[in-house]
Amino acid sequence: MILRDITDEDLPLFFEHQREPEAARMAGFQSRERDAFMTHWRTNVLRPANINRAIVMDGVVVGYIGSWEQDGQRLVAYWIGREHWGQGVATRALSKFLPLVPTRPLYAWVAAHNRGSIRVLEKCGFHTVPHEDPAEVLMKLDPA
Repeated sequence: MILRDITDEDLPLFFEHQREPEAARMAGFQSRERDAFMTHWRTNVLRPANINRAIVMDGVVVGYIGSWEQDGQRLVAYWIGREHWGQGVATRALSKFLPLVPTRPLYAWVAAHNRGSIRVLEKCGFHTVPHEDPAEVLMKLDPA
């Protein structure tokens, strides 16, 4: 596995990943239409202050992982194409990505029903933080 900078050529694949109904349901995410997706990525996600990487397995882009600042917190998120679920990709990618993001604490929001992503975060040292929205779980990685 390698993590590399994201290019414009990656965006159509990421667009298709977020359109997959089961993946969107698991993420608790409303899929965007193509123009809205591309605008969001080019104006919000790929900003210089953010850290984003394409996840590449055997020469194939299988998803992305990224980190950004929001409401005074440094967040992390990832999206793996459904055809690559259950192969340990997310855990390996997050483990490789965490050294690129020195800020701690680091946070992640996860749909409460997404046990797979909760488990990935736990394996990488995150723990649950109490908050008020039962539809989402807030996970936190403390300073070492």
